[in-house]
Amino acid sequence: MGNRTAIVLGATGLVGNLLLEELEKAENYKTIRIFVRQTAGISSPVVEEIIADFSNIEGLGADIKGDDLFICLGTTIKKAGSVENMEKVDRDLPVDIAILARKNGVKRIAVVSSIGADPASKNYYLRIKGEMEQGILAAGFEKTVIVRPSMLMGERKELRPGEIAGKVVMNVIKPVLSGKLLKFRAIHGRDVARAMIMLLDKETDKKIFESDELQKIVKS
Repeated sequence: MGNRTAIVLGATGLVGNLLLEELEKAENYKTIRIFVRQTAGISSPVVEEIIADFSNIEGLGADIKGDDLFICLGTTIKKAGSVENMEKVDRDLPVDIAILARKNGVKRIAVVSSIGADPASKNYYLRIKGEMEQGILAAGFEKTVIVRPSMLMGERKELRPGEIAGKVVMNVIKPVLSGKLLKFRAIHGRDVARAMIMLLDKETDKKIFESDELQKIVKS
C-alpha cells in the first residue's frame, strides 16, 4: 500500500464511480477523499467522504489537500435547467476546485472532458468543455491529464434516454469507425477511469488524450 492521497470530485457519476473502484484497487493510494453533496453510502477503509457545499468553494480549502486530483464532474442541460447553470457545473466548478487544490500544494490532476471540446465551438456543450480545459491548463499543475472520451458505455445511476438510444446507434456503426474515426467509437467508463490513473504516472508532456488513445493505453 502506497501513501498517496487522491481527491475525487464527481465520485457518484458513471466515470467517477468506476474511478473510485479502480483507485481502491490501486496500490499507491492510502486515502481517497471524495467530495459529495450528500452521502454516497460508501463503506471503505480507504475512502474519506466529505459532504461539500459547492457554492462556497473557499470553505473547502482545508480539505482540498492531497497528491492527485481527479475531476469527473458533469451534468446535462435538462438537469441543470439552463446553459448558465451548466457552465457553473461543467466549467466553473472544476476550474475553481483545481485552482484551490494547486494553491494547497496538489501537484497532479486528471480531468474528464469530452470529445470535440473546443472553446470556439458554436455548440454550447463543446464550448463549455473547451473553456474548462483552458482553465485547467492555466492552473499550473506539475502534471496535467485531460481525457476526452467519446460516448460512454456503462450503467449510470440516473436514466438518460437519449444516451441509451445513442449507445444502440454506436454499436451499429462501430465497424465503420476506423482510421481517423476511431476516436468516435464508444468507450466504457472503466477504461476512462483506468486511463486517468495510468496517465498520471506516464512519462509524457502530452496533456490532452482523445478517446481512442485512452483505449490503447488501457490495453497496452
